[in-house]
Amino acid sequence: MNWLVDFFGNRANWSGSGGIPIRLLEHVEFSLAALLLAMVIAIPLGLLIGHTRRGAVLVVVTANAARALPTLGLVVLIVLLAGVGTTWPVLLPLVALAIPPILVNTYEGIRGVDEDLRDAAYGMGLRGRQVLLRVLVPVALPLILLGLRIAAIQVVATATVAAYVGLGGLGRYIIDGLATKDFPSTIGGAVLVAALALVVQLAFSLLQRVLVSPGVSRRARVR
Repeated sequence: MNWLVDFFGNRANWSGSGGIPIRLLEHVEFSLAALLLAMVIAIPLGLLIGHTRRGAVLVVVTANAARALPTLGLVVLIVLLAGVGTTWPVLLPLVALAIPPILVNTYEGIRGVDEDLRDAAYGMGLRGRQVLLRVLVPVALPLILLGLRIAAIQVVATATVAAYVGLGGLGRYIIDGLATKDFPSTIGGAVLVAALALVVQLAFSLLQRVLVSPGVSRRARVR
């Protein structure tokens, strides 16, 4: 507890380019950029495969392969190939980490919609894209948001690897603290990362309440 007081009570840690507000902003920027890139790739692919029910093997293979990637090892490899100076050595591994939960949950959410709902939508004269966007996506939204929440939390927790290649973020406190045996800084950085992950968890819980209709939420709880 004294170490936390030493870290958070130190005014020097709240100002300058290495202060908590700047490091927090950097961490959020890395995480948000990686999550958005993963969403652009994984959500359309999951919707397409789930709706057409073609390419399910691709979902499984891609998810398992991405989960097996060592994030830190991939960061080091990209730095060796591309060099330091850009955020890509960090973004690419984080995107690879975020894609599997988004892709799998989007696919499973669309695939798991009741056949009766699909048939009723087609019976009303809706076409393929209309059925997907107006019927399947709203019903599958809780599972899709779950995948986004899992991915976001994983990305926030793993974005600390940015410090290994000289970039910013909350990982600087952890990595630099370990290197200099500054344990208040190390523990303070870990607490900040954990707190940010909890904020992300809360944000997605609130987002689900706003976006998901009460009927779909009750149906999901019954399941």
